[in-house]
Parts: sequence; structure tokens; C-alpha cells
Amino acid sequence: MKKALKAVSSLLIIGAVVSGCSGNDKNTWSEDYGLSDVEFPLEEKVTLKIMTQSSPLAPEDPNEKLINQRLEEETNVHIEWRNFTGETFGEKRNLAMTSGDMPDAINNAGYSDYELLNLAEDGAIIPLNDLIDSHMPNLQAVLEEVPEYREMMTAPDGNIYAFPWIEELGQGKESIHSVDNFPWINVTWLKELGLEMPTTTQELKEVLIAFKENDLAGNGQTIPMSFIINDGGQDPGFLFGSFGLGDNWDHTVVTNDGEVKLTSSEAGYKEAIKFMNELHKEELIDIEAFEQEWSTYVAKGQEGRYGMYFTWDKANISGMNDDYELMPPLEGPNGQKNVARTNGLGFDRSKMVITGANQNLELTAKWVDEFYAPHQSVQNNWGTYGDEDMQNIFEFDKEEDMLKHLSLEGTAPVELRERTSVGGPLAILDSYYGKVTTKPDDAAWRLDLMKEVMVPHMKADNIYPKVFFSLEELERLSTIEADLIPYIQRKKAEWIAKGTVEEEWDEYLTELDRLGLQEWLEIKQKGYDRTDS
Repeated sequence: MKKALKAVSSLLIIGAVVSGCSGNDKNTWSEDYGLSDVEFPLEEKVTLKIMTQSSPLAPEDPNEKLINQRLEEETNVHIEWRNFTGETFGEKRNLAMTSGDMPDAINNAGYSDYELLNLAEDGAIIPLNDLIDSHMPNLQAVLEEVPEYREMMTAPDGNIYAFPWIEELGQGKESIHSVDNFPWINVTWLKELGLEMPTTTQELKEVLIAFKENDLAGNGQTIPMSFIINDGGQDPGFLFGSFGLGDNWDHTVVTNDGEVKLTSSEAGYKEAIKFMNELHKEELIDIEAFEQEWSTYVAKGQEGRYGMYFTWDKANISGMNDDYELMPPLEGPNGQKNVARTNGLGFDRSKMVITGANQNLELTAKWVDEFYAPHQSVQNNWGTYGDEDMQNIFEFDKEEDMLKHLSLEGTAPVELRERTSVGGPLAILDSYYGKVTTKPDDAAWRLDLMKEVMVPHMKADNIYPKVFFSLEELERLSTIEADLIPYIQRKKAEWIAKGTVEEEWDEYLTELDRLGLQEWLEIKQKGYDRTDS
């Protein structure tokens, strides 16, 4: 039955593409230019039609960005963008692929592995292996320098279906991605109260109580601790490492014996939840922590109301000032001190796909390969130089042939990059720093903090890798996770607020098994073992 449905789906897509060819002036993909042995700049300008998504902070037309204007001048390839923001992009992307109104390619595609494999099976996107090997020397150079990326790009059937985004900033435990949710504590308030930086969970509780009782924000505005529950970098799961394996955004860790575990089923997780509930009972936790959005979280931080909060970079919440410092990991009641590593990696498997409607494959591949040229990658990722209308991320040192980061001058780094960078497929390797570009000041600063404060307390030698599962495995994982993960997240928030984890723990473990935990662990373990072999 499944195969029959797939066949019908493929026929619908192919039929839609063919029927669309009857009116070339209305095609959502480009005409066949008949180009071969392509070299840039082209003698005559041609157009490719690409769908993309971008930040609401960026220009509505990506061609207004200086990076794209320069690339058009260098290649003589004009891009007719169909640009969307937020949830609209996902809806338009899916509609285009199912209706047959496909562009030549989709940039910043955001497909899951499951979606990639389904689209490939339907013929909606094409394998890229031959294009990479024949027409993409810049990407080939990246894959030769770091061969493991080719393995991460390759599906179980041996094909590559998408161009990746790669950003290296440190390796192993010292990677900038090792911890998302840094805990930032108000050291100005500590000094005012004559308190030391907390070193244990009990001391943290006492500090938060002091923040509350002394109301250092004034007029009852003090919020001892804030977070956004189940929200990656804003989640308080960092504190869970004081009680055992800890927690991270996908609740998955690998022990030093190579065993894959679900953090949320470990005894230490229960103890961490109990501690968080203690804080809640003392009214030390932001009453909006279980439902607030990013904008609300930022606004309160900018008002200086937090005694402690969690995020990737304090500059985005409380500003790059001396009021807040990174709190080191705490010793728990049993002497436990651990920093759980996230399974983060500067790698996104699906930054761009080429659709089955594309009639200019060599041209498209060579144009995409320009993104992997080192200087181009750096600008696509962060922003550019010499823009007379926008704040610049870089200055270009012609003598050293290097893009050098400028001071952000108080601008939140994420905002400036969203306004000026273009994202998409690119590669920035550690070997580029000091040769092609400098490290961003905020990244260098965060890497130093990671090395000094976090790395000494990371017990796990491994993270869960970027496994490319088979379609069958992904179907089972997605089916299980559709119920398992929301259940875990709901109980986490509920228990912190209501404090019934002890009474409900055995029932909770039984429910995890009923929802498929053991099968989930088995699939995850097999995937890990494949990549570790």
C-alpha cells in the first residue's frame, strides 16, 4: 500500500511539472539555457528562480542585500527570489513541492531528514553526487580537508540530496556548540549584597532568596530566576548536571561506555526536577517562565530585572556589560558536578536542494559552489563589508586578503547578522581563522568561557552524532517522538510547577515505555554504533 501511494505521489509531481511546461512564461522554474562548460562571469545574464526564507529584520527582496548584488556582478546570474518569513515559508515550500510549482532550488530549506528522503523518493529533489564531483571544486576542497562531512551529507542509499551549512568554531568539548544554555547571574547584585558566586545548588537557592527579599530591581520588579521552559538555550536544564547525567535540548546523551540514554528517564533527572520545584515553591522562578515568548524574555532582561537567566549570549538579553557573568557548574547535594554536552554541531544537512524541475544543473551547481569559496562563505554566514547604507560586520584588509570583524558597537550580534547575511549553504572551517577571517569577538569570548568554565566539568567524551537514518528508521522515530517528546516536555513543566514528580515517577517511566522508549533507544543505539564503527 505504501509503495502504491509513493508511486501515485511521484506521478502527481511529475504530471504537475509536465503540465506546467505548456506555459513557459508562467513557469516557476527557469528555461533551459543550454549552457555547458560554464565559467563566471557569463557572457550574457541568465536568471535562476529560487525560493528562500529570511529574517523579518532583513529586506523583503534578498537582492537588496549587498552580498547578493556582488555575487550577481561576479557571476552574471540573476536570482528571481521567492522569499518568505516565519511559518509562511514552510507552508509555501510544501505547497510548491506538492503542486508542481517548483522553483529551480530551495535555499535555507530547513528540511528534516525524513522530508529529504521522501522528496528524493518522489523525484521532487535530485541526487547531487555527480554535480559535486564534476562542477563544485570549492565544496570538494572542504570535503577533502574534513572528510567526515561527506559521510554526514550522505543518505543511507549512498546519495547526497542537499547542500550543507558548516560552521566550525572549536572542536570536541571546546566547540562553541557544547553548551547552549549558559546560566548568567547578576554579579552586581551579588556584590551589593556581599554574596559570593554560588558553588552549590543550596548556595544558589540562598542567593536567589536574597535577590527576592532585597528586591534589587525595585518596586517588586525583581525576578530571581527566569527561563523559557523547553526552549533550547533558554531552558534551565543546565542545572540538571548537578544531579547526574544532566539534560540537553534533545534529551539524548552518550555515556563513556558508548551507551545511548534518554536523560529524562534517569534518576538524577527526577532529583533535578525536585530541586527546581523547591525554587518554584519559594517563588524564585518567573511566573511567565512556562509560557513567555522570546520578545517578553528579552524585554525583562533589558530592564535589568533578572537575578539569573539562561541563554546562548548575554548580549542578546541583558547586554554586553559587567552586570552579568557566567555562573560555573554547581555541586549538587551528593557532590555531583557535571556539564551535559549538547549534541550540537555547526552542521545543517539541508541548507539547499535542487528540484526535479531544474533544467540548468551545471549552471546551478557552479553558482552554488561560489557559496563555498572561503571569503564568500564567511560573508554569507555573518555579513559583509563596504556597505554604505548598513552597519558592517567586516572590514576587508586587501594586503592580508582577510575579512576582519569590526566592533558591534553595542548592536546585538544576532540582529545585525539577520539583517545583512544571506545564510544558505556555506563552509567555515577552523583553518580559516587567522587566514581568511578573524573570529567574531562574541564567538572568541564565548569559546574562552567554554574552555575555562565548562570544559573542565564535562564528563562525557562523546556526543550523539549527526546520524543519517534510513527512511524506515525515521518513520519509526518520528512516530514515537510525536508522542514521547511532548509528554516529556509537558511533565517537566508540570512537575517544576506542581511538585508531584516523586509520586508520579514510576507511572511516568511506565508511560515512557508504552510510548515506545525502548524501541527509540534501540534505533538510536544502532545509529550511534554505525557511525562509531
